[in-house]
Amino acid sequence: MKKLLLALTLLSYSLSAQTPRVGYEIFIRSFADSDGDGIGDLNGITSRLDYLHDLGIDVLWITPIHPSPSYHKYDVTDYKAIDPAYGTLADYKRLIQEAHRRKIQVVMDLVVNHTSSQHPWFLEAQKGPDNPYRNYYVWLSQRKIDSLGIATRERTGDSHEASPWHTGQPGDREKYYGLFWGGMPDLNFDNPVVRRTIYDIGKYWLKEAGVDGFRLDAAKHIYPDEEAPKSQAFWQEFRKEMQEVKPDVYLVGEIWSTADQVAPYFRGLPANFHFDLCFALQKIARTGHDSSLVRLLRSDYAVFGKENPHFVDATMAGNHDQNRIASILGGDPNRLKVAANLLLTLPGEPWLYYGEEIGMLGQKPDEYIREPFLWDRADRDKARTHWITPRYSTDATVAPLAVQQTQPGSIYQHFRRLIAFRKSQPALADVVPPRLEEAGLAPQEGLLAFVRPHASGNVLVVHNLGSRPLTVSLGTTASNYPKVKFQSGKGAKKSTTTLSVEPYSVVVLGK
Repeated sequence: MKKLLLALTLLSYSLSAQTPRVGYEIFIRSFADSDGDGIGDLNGITSRLDYLHDLGIDVLWITPIHPSPSYHKYDVTDYKAIDPAYGTLADYKRLIQEAHRRKIQVVMDLVVNHTSSQHPWFLEAQKGPDNPYRNYYVWLSQRKIDSLGIATRERTGDSHEASPWHTGQPGDREKYYGLFWGGMPDLNFDNPVVRRTIYDIGKYWLKEAGVDGFRLDAAKHIYPDEEAPKSQAFWQEFRKEMQEVKPDVYLVGEIWSTADQVAPYFRGLPANFHFDLCFALQKIARTGHDSSLVRLLRSDYAVFGKENPHFVDATMAGNHDQNRIASILGGDPNRLKVAANLLLTLPGEPWLYYGEEIGMLGQKPDEYIREPFLWDRADRDKARTHWITPRYSTDATVAPLAVQQTQPGSIYQHFRRLIAFRKSQPALADVVPPRLEEAGLAPQEGLLAFVRPHASGNVLVVHNLGSRPLTVSLGTTASNYPKVKFQSGKGAKKSTTTLSVEPYSVVVLGK
């Protein structure tokens, strides 16, 4: 019976391994320039696929590539085109084909909550209530807005816009809704023509380019917060439509909210980013203090699992909307390694933000958390973009990748070793379900420990979050974990009952 249970569990693992295990977000404009114009492009990414494969990446999220009046492209003017600065459809197809050849999936950033105010649909809609595109967007009179009590909203982490109703053309008696700002009018998903058009766009990229799925921007804002069930139902419908083209389509949502509000979105979206965990990791790495992280996660998993027992917890330490993790941690490489240790030993599907693996710095405004990747020293770096003059990540503040690749103790080498170890251990590599248990060790300041269970063998993960060495009493669990399988430092020592752990390091014990 035990052998049968083990075989079934291992089969489950092999099936869940089809879900990408380590992701990487690329802000395309800043990643790699292939033609010397200073702007990152699709061919630049293709030229770096071997690097990403060697790092251990299984899936790429590439920020928007569509034509747009902005540098970031989150306000689209043509959903079925590629901005010429980034390349062509042929370039995109080649990128995807080459990624697939290296067993890397490619996820398109799809922005359907809103368009650009320069989109042809909106330019038509502005012409008046009788225009056939008027109902593509949400328009109300000021009187109606006031009567409904929706003239203002509370600012949130993903939108600082307090007055989301905006004036269109002079003389227009109605205002349009734009959650993020006037340049990003929200689409009207009560209009079945809009829904069908969006489904057609998604299917186009699945069929024409061969993308593996979508990162879905502002997924909780398809409808206003008070109509959240309609947003959740939309994504169920969207997934069903995409599965008609690609049954195993990968979808990951940006639901910037608490676990109870994120959970219902798992009915339609297999994966969602875990923002509460992101902020918890940042705080733990910054302070060196654990605030019951394991308990928090187990509670969140229970909430998510009630909606979808096969949920994918997409984890991260930061993304393109937040100050970079290295800057949050004051540029301290030791604390950055702690953040990496946590991210890459906890359950879920971890995502790196480009440059995180070399310790890139960055603080808002947004342009400066999206600075050029440092491939080599400036005097010989032909792939480095220069669309912006960086304030934070320069040769003077961050060692370029080429330098770190030659340094055994570099941040890059730390990430690479951790990712490789994670993927080599079934107990760590599991994505679905996210297995996590309390370690049961005596608490002490700077200690964070947990068990990652698996039928092939559990592992005990012990983190030292602080600047002093720890001696950890293993108690009655010691015999279950006789071997040091991994240590991020060099000085871990295990006796029959204790484990010594170096500052800012992680040790993984097992059989």
